[in-house]
Amino acid sequence: MPNPVTVEATRGNLVESRHRGSVAVVDGDGGLVFSQGDVEAGVFPRSACKAMQALPLVESGAADAYGFGNRELALACSSHNGEEAHVALAAAMLKRAGRDVGSLECGAHWSSDQATLIHQARTLEKPTALHNNCSGKHAGFICACCHEGVDPKGYVGYDHSLQRDIRETMADLTGAALSVDNCGTDGCSIPTYAVPLKGLAHGFAKMATGNGLSPERAKASRRLFAACMAEPFYVAGTGRACTKLMELAPGRIFVKVGAEGVFCAAIPEQGIAIAVKSDDGAERAAQAMVSAVLARFFERDSEVHAGLMALANRSMKNWNGIHVGDVRAAGELAR
Repeated sequence: MPNPVTVEATRGNLVESRHRGSVAVVDGDGGLVFSQGDVEAGVFPRSACKAMQALPLVESGAADAYGFGNRELALACSSHNGEEAHVALAAAMLKRAGRDVGSLECGAHWSSDQATLIHQARTLEKPTALHNNCSGKHAGFICACCHEGVDPKGYVGYDHSLQRDIRETMADLTGAALSVDNCGTDGCSIPTYAVPLKGLAHGFAKMATGNGLSPERAKASRRLFAACMAEPFYVAGTGRACTKLMELAPGRIFVKVGAEGVFCAAIPEQGIAIAVKSDDGAERAAQAMVSAVLARFFERDSEVHAGLMALANRSMKNWNGIHVGDVRAAGELAR
């Protein structure tokens, strides 16, 4: 049975496009609070799980050894725009470990944000790996290796000790068996693992509540969530959905986007976490889905609820600024 339609795009008075998807909302004990579609199907979290991948940076003691605060930890969990502040901070993190851009193995690319891209084109001959949206995460990887006396060379490889640690961490959080059988290669070259959507949400719920985690892992999880919520600009950047969503309810909502229509979120004060997947990989659909699902857990007459629903249901304008249609949550998510 296909997943339900969760988002529609209209033009005029008609629905022009429909996005199907799945949603899992899970509490810290693994209970399913709300769901849509097949939540047991495996999905690649892609960049949505960066906070999980950053746990070794904190648990190893590297974050403290290098004096990292909220901004550095947020950048370690980020998919940033490559704005000047992002690039400078990634470089500073590497410098703390006695490294530079030459140690990064994430590859280089121009920003996907139009305003940032225009600035880069005007000021750079070409981008470096520091401009890669994953450079903060990779800087964190390198710092974790250096602090533990491990050669970071080849740190993106499946068999590197860092990736083994990350694999074990993610298996502990999600409850999924992770191996070469469900492994792919992410855009930044590290391994990415397909896990059930419900397991992905449960992993974030465990990070939000500490349920089922060691005291050390629970403390590190709280620290990473708090850092992201305190510095949402460093998680994404100007105009980005992650930044906007966390700014709507400072200190109350954690969110992180992933490629191919994945979005994860947590509401720590309620002890729940959310994972959504748009079947067709559309980010516009995943953004509408996670916003609408988050809104279900805030009072309907609150500013937070209104702000979330405004992101879940947004207008589309053409190049002349004329309203031509809307992207809107559909079905159960519209309620």
